[in-house]
Parts: sequence; structure tokens; C-alpha cells
Amino acid sequence: QVQLVESGGGLVQAGGSLRLSCATSGIIVSSHILGWYRQAPGKQREMVAIIFSGGSTNYGDSEEGRFTISRDNAKNRVYLEINRLKPEDTAVYYCQVVIGAKTYWGQGTQVTVSS
Repeated sequence: QVQLVESGGGLVQAGGSLRLSCATSGIIVSSHILGWYRQAPGKQREMVAIIFSGGSTNYGDSEEGRFTISRDNAKNRVYLEINRLKPEDTAVYYCQVVIGAKTYWGQGTQVTVSS
């Protein structure tokens, strides 16, 4: 059974940093493509970053180098570090993995950035 559990969100001032964590079970993170997505109020869910099984990464268009996705194979976790946070980064951040024809999502972690 595949499970993804995000943590690390919270309320932070603009300019600060956060490190989000996605704990996984039922998968081996180094064998799959995992991604971080976010959804702000009234907006569509968008891709923030993905990490491929080989370790290469890809980022969404608006990330300006402030986001870093990484993984810990031993802990079977994926992380998203966000630097120089902006109020427009306020959103629920989700971890995602696609296995075959199925897409799995975590419950999300709220990130709120105050100005």
C-alpha cells in the first residue's frame, strides 16, 4: 500500500526558509519519479519540482532557483527546501508519485507566508 505523508509546513515570515518532508511507505523512492506540487486558494494545482529515479531534477517555471528537491534513499523520504519565501508561496504543498496508471497524493502540508 502506497502512502505519502507530508510535514514541515507552517507560518513563516517573508524571506524565511522551510524544509518540507514527504515520508513514504510502500515504494522505494529511488525507483520512481516523485514530485512536489502546490495549490493556492482559488488556483489550480501546479508542479513545483520533481526528482527522477536517476536523481536528476526538474523545476516549475516560476521557481526562480528558490526551490530544491532532494531525497534520502535510506530513509525513503523526499524533501523540498524553499528559500526566500514570498507571500505568493502560500499554498498547500503535496507530495506525489505516479506508479503505472495510478497517481498517489499525500494529504498536503500548509505553508503560509506573512508579509
